[in-house]
Amino acid sequence: KRLPQAIIIGVKKGGTRALLEFLRVHPDVRAVGAEPHFFDRNYERGLAWYRDLMPRTLEGQITMEKTPSYFVTKEAPARISSMSKGTKLIVVVRDPVTRAISDYTQTLSKKPDIPSFESLTFKNRTTGLIDTSWSAIQIGIYAKHLENWLLYFPIRQILFVSGERLISDPAGELGRVQDFLGLKRIITDKHFYFNKTKGFPCLKKAEGSSKPHCLGKTKGRTHPDIDQEVVQRLRDFYRPFNMKFYQMTGQDFGWD
Repeated sequence: KRLPQAIIIGVKKGGTRALLEFLRVHPDVRAVGAEPHFFDRNYERGLAWYRDLMPRTLEGQITMEKTPSYFVTKEAPARISSMSKGTKLIVVVRDPVTRAISDYTQTLSKKPDIPSFESLTFKNRTTGLIDTSWSAIQIGIYAKHLENWLLYFPIRQILFVSGERLISDPAGELGRVQDFLGLKRIITDKHFYFNKTKGFPCLKKAEGSSKPHCLGKTKGRTHPDIDQEVVQRLRDFYRPFNMKFYQMTGQDFGWD
């Protein structure tokens, strides 16, 4: 059992589960199924506890985990860096407005009596002041969170995966991920089929199985209808942060 050499650190509702499931098809990737939450919630348990959660690997295999809340956790970059400065980091990002709605949809499915998306978005609806303390909005300010990571890791050690392209061209995005991890490009088009009902790609064969594999019922939930004016306000709010994020990463994600 080895400490992970690569971690999917974010973001929540970006497509991290899909990416991990797709990657596990690769014979040289071994990953923890559940999210360990070591660098945010369980850090005091120590590295030996963390290592013990990891799957056994052979020489040349990569150990991975994913916990999307790491990206927004203040202490996570320093903690991961002190484990290993060479850790490769992967962030799956998607349009922050859609991401916020998806985040809200997930909460709504667990707590049907929460206030409306619209009322949680604004500190003050009349002035249109956005409530940046609400985590659904906070998470999407990617540029701000990334600054924290760049204090500890060079940008070349962080790969940014487009959540949108993970749906429209899973093999293309997986090609970039395999290159970044130094793996042979084994996962290709032939591993995927598009599931029209779910609206996203599924694996023809999952790890250790010969059956097709789609992500569970909690993925691809139908989003509630959100007032278009609110969506527009959010687009305007995120635009400068998105632009800064594009500059920092050298990638235009096309959200605007």
